[in-house]
Amino acid sequence: MRVITLEEHFATPLFLDGPGQDLKKAALKFEGRATKLIEPLCDIGDKRIAAMDAAGIDFQMLALTSPGTEQLDTGAAGALARDTNDAVAEAVKKHPKRFGGFAALPTMMPDKAAAELEQRVRSGAFKGAVINGHVRGRYLDDKFFWPILECAEALNAPIHIHPTKPPQPVFDAYYGGFSPLVSDMFGSPGWGWHIETAVHVLRLVLGGAFDRFPKLQLVIGHLGEGLMSLFPRLDVMTPAMTKLQRPITAYLRENVYYTVSGFNFPTTFLNLLLEVGVPRIMFSADHPYQSMPLARAFLDQLPVSAADRERIAHGNAEKLFGL
Repeated sequence: MRVITLEEHFATPLFLDGPGQDLKKAALKFEGRATKLIEPLCDIGDKRIAAMDAAGIDFQMLALTSPGTEQLDTGAAGALARDTNDAVAEAVKKHPKRFGGFAALPTMMPDKAAAELEQRVRSGAFKGAVINGHVRGRYLDDKFFWPILECAEALNAPIHIHPTKPPQPVFDAYYGGFSPLVSDMFGSPGWGWHIETAVHVLRLVLGGAFDRFPKLQLVIGHLGEGLMSLFPRLDVMTPAMTKLQRPITAYLRENVYYTVSGFNFPTTFLNLLLEVGVPRIMFSADHPYQSMPLARAFLDQLPVSAADRERIAHGNAEKLFGL
C-alpha cells in the first residue's frame, strides 16, 4: 500500500534565524525534545528518506514549519518564501518520487504571493500552498487576501492552513495567567492552535470566500481541529442569517479536506469519519513533531475497509494533488 503524508515540516537556517528563533533558542537552552527536533526539521534529504523507509512512508509533502512567513514584515517574508521554496525545489529535484511541496508565500503581499504560488506550482514541484494561520491578526476572509485565493482556485492548488499562535490580545485573554510554560502549551499545541485554526476556517466560510471561489480547496490537519464535534450546531447560523449559498457544514464537507497529522485518536477519527466521509480524509504523520512509525501503525488499525484505507493512505491525496 502506497502511503502519502501531507503535514510534514521542515526548516531552513534562514527560518531559524528569523521567525523560528524561539525554537532555536529552546534547543540551545534545554536538553531534550527541542534539541532533537532541529536536526530532523532541517533535513530534507537522505536521513529523512531513511526515516520514511523505516516507517513505511513512501511520499511526503514538505511544508515550512510554523509560524512560517505570516508574522514577518514584507521584505523578510518575501526573502524567506523564496529561500524556503528554493530549498524544497532542490529536494524535489533530487528525490521526485519521495517529496513534493507546499509553497511558502509572502502572504501579507497578496499579489506577490499569488505570483510566487503560480510560479512554483507551474514548476511542477509544488502542489499547493501552506499558510500558517493569521497574518498579524488578519485572516484570509479579509478580501485583501483574496488574490491568493483566486490564484489557488485557478491553479487547482489547495491551501493548507496550519495552526499558529493566536493574536497576542487573544492569547493574553484566553491563555494568560499561568506560568509561561503552561500558558504557552495551553495557547499553542495543547489547545489554542486547534481552536485558532477552526475559527480561521469558519471565518472563510462566513466571509463568503467559498461562494466567491467555489472550487477552492483547503486542507487542515489534526483530524479537523475540533470542527467536526460541532457540525450539527454550526448550521444554527442558517443561510438565511448569513446570506450564504449553502449551509455552513456543506462548505466544510465540500471545500475542506482533513488529515490525521499525529492525532492518532480512534474516537476522534470516527467522529470525523461520520461527519465528512472517507473521501475527505487523508493521512499525515506531522513529522518531526510526532512519530512516523506510530502514525503508520494507526493507519493500519483504522476501523475501515481495505479499500477505504487505501483511499486515506494515498488515493485521496493522489486525486487532490495530482500525485
